[in-house]
Parts: sequence; structure tokens; C-alpha cells
Amino acid sequence: MAKLVIGCGYLGRRVADRWRAAGHEVFAVTRSPTRAAEFAHAGLQPIVADCLRLETLADLPAADTVLYSVGYDREQAHGIEEVYLHGLVNVLGALPEATGRVIHTSSTGVYGDCAGDWVDEQTPCFPDRPGGRACLAAEEALRAHPRGANAVILRLAGIYGPGRVPRAETLASGRPIPAAPKAWLNLIHVDDAATVILAAETIAGPRVFVVSDGNPVSRREYYRELARLMGLVEPRFIEPAPASRLARRAAGDKRASNARLVDELGIRFAHPSYREGLASILASG
Repeated sequence: MAKLVIGCGYLGRRVADRWRAAGHEVFAVTRSPTRAAEFAHAGLQPIVADCLRLETLADLPAADTVLYSVGYDREQAHGIEEVYLHGLVNVLGALPEATGRVIHTSSTGVYGDCAGDWVDEQTPCFPDRPGGRACLAAEEALRAHPRGANAVILRLAGIYGPGRVPRAETLASGRPIPAAPKAWLNLIHVDDAATVILAAETIAGPRVFVVSDGNPVSRREYYRELARLMGLVEPRFIEPAPASRLARRAAGDKRASNARLVDELGIRFAHPSYREGLASILASG
């Protein structure tokens, strides 16, 4: 069975590699000819296309599962709504009639600031940052599209993993961390997120899941544990600049429940909390 990955980056590439290891033909979309060559060398079927340029999407293959996991590159010229919303709408319109399920990676940023309360799939969404608003708009566009009837929306917590440990370099340098130490962090290890995506193929849509390890941690405790594992001194904190992206992110204080994910998909996490996840990453160098 064919699979199509649109956004074959940090998370999408792991999903693509697992699908290929399971014997599937996997198509991977990228804007970069260099990345396309890398995909081909790894046994994937590369497609050079841009989700914001409709003419490049004309030859998308029919696939029984499509993963839309396009990240936002702050260095590119396009706005975040263009990438998250208009890119998805373009792809939905370009997919062949025989396409099966669409799995869309969204974000817990759709909830906005919840003053530290727990959120789940039933919690009303009032995003207060551009990224959260763009993610919610993309979810709504998918629900309104005919393909939304069998789609799965995954609201991902903060993804971490090898090569992506938040603030490790800041800690190592001894600089203070610009963050609110009492605010909650919701995390999911990238390999566990890939496991969730593969499991999402098995459940009837439409469905929405919060994808978190279910063990939120204060930023203070997270950075304390990271410093301990790195053999560093206790972390120091400073308030982010009031109008900065870091300040807006710290204001989105909430704790993400993964109860539905565990109950309906039967997920067993390889990294059930940040402690196991960080220890695994740092032990492997």
C-alpha cells in the first residue's frame, strides 16, 4: 500500500522510514532537489513540489494514507497562515480521488492560555498566538472538506528528541533561560509521536487526539533535570521580553491530557515522561 508524506522533516521522516521498513511504497514531498536526492537514496519516492504552488501538486499519487506534517520555517517568505492553512487546502484539492485517510498534525497551541488547567479534545479552543490560530483554521478547513469525514487530527505537544532538546545550548553556556519557570511544559518524544501517527491509521475517523506523554512538567523542573543530566549547575531564569515570541509562548499555560489517546489507540510510550526521554537522548550522545 502506498503512503504519502507531505512535510518529511523531523517527525515526518521517522514516519516515512517506519512505513518503508514495513514494506510500503512511500512518497515524500519536498521543495528541495537536494532533499529529494537524499530521500531517493533512503529508498523513498521523492516528489519535488511546494504546497503553496498549486501547479507543482498536479501529479500527487493516490495513497491509502496521507500524512500532512508541514512545519513552519520562520526564515521563509511565507506567513504562518499561508503554510498551515492555505498549504493544506491546496493539498486537499490536489489529492487524487482514490486517496484514503488524511492524518493532519496540528498543535496544542489551538487552546491558548488556560491558566494551568488541564485540556483535552473537548476543551474549547481560543488560540492567542498566530501559530495556534493558523492551526485551528487548518483543522476547521479539513473538517469542512469531504476528506475530513475520515481524517485524523493530532494536536501535538512540544516535540523533542535526538538533536532537539529545548534550551540545552543555553544551559551549557551558563546563560539564564528566558522563560516563566512555573509555566507548564507539555511534551512528546518524536519517536512516540511517530508511533501515534502509525496507530492513527487503524481507527475510524473523523477523530481528534491530543498527543502528549500525559506528564506535564513545570519549566523549572524540566530544566533542573536537564541540567542534572548534563552535569551543570542549577538553571537560572529571566523574564522574556514582553512582546517576544517566547513571552507569548510562556503565556499559553496549560496541561495536556492524553487520556483519549491511551484509551482508544492503546499507546504504550517508549518515553512516558521527560525524565526517560532526556535520559535516553543524553545517554546516546
